[in-house]
Amino acid sequence: MEAFRLGLKLGATGLESDVWVTADGVPVLEHDGFVRHRFAKRAIGEMRRSQLPSYVPALAELIEGCGTSYHLSLDLKGDDAGLAVLAVVREVGPDLLPRLWLCHHELPTLLALRPHLEGAKLVDSTRLGRIKEGPERRAATLASEGIDAINMHHSDWNGGLVTLFHRFSVATIAWDLQFDYVLRPLLRMGIDGVHSDWVDRMMDAYRAELGTPEL
Repeated sequence: MEAFRLGLKLGATGLESDVWVTADGVPVLEHDGFVRHRFAKRAIGEMRRSQLPSYVPALAELIEGCGTSYHLSLDLKGDDAGLAVLAVVREVGPDLLPRLWLCHHELPTLLALRPHLEGAKLVDSTRLGRIKEGPERRAATLASEGIDAINMHHSDWNGGLVTLFHRFSVATIAWDLQFDYVLRPLLRMGIDGVHSDWVDRMMDAYRAELGTPEL
């Protein structure tokens, strides 16, 4: 929670995390999907919310602690994560729904969520090498199926690909942008969203290229 608050304080207009669902149905935010419990590693999906250490926040706690005035990108871990996330956001912070981005690497998982979105966005998380049909066909598929964005590693992107997906009204997102020499070229390409662990570097690069960000 301290890292989320600091990111927003430093100027980020969005937060990102992986989301897992506990054995008792609570979506929580954690990267690895397991925690140490009594000298052993246990998967989050095998544990109740009350068994998790305090540093693992529930999604509801993030919304209650940070509000809803930011974009929230969540990598869905497990088939039940999407519906659980949507249920919590509807109950705790419905104003966040238009800025909620649900990411998964399998299109059928995303498409199953489409009837339940109420304004939330769907994101195809992939790598360029996994797009066997080619980027243009993928862009057309995403547009026709109502997938809002594609998220790839920064090394997969170039200006032509950004333009291609924009032509199909698909937003473009890049991850693992940790340094100025990576951030600034992607911003100049017109990328729509960037994920960085170093919020201060990200914001310095953003302001240098594009000025003050708007939500």
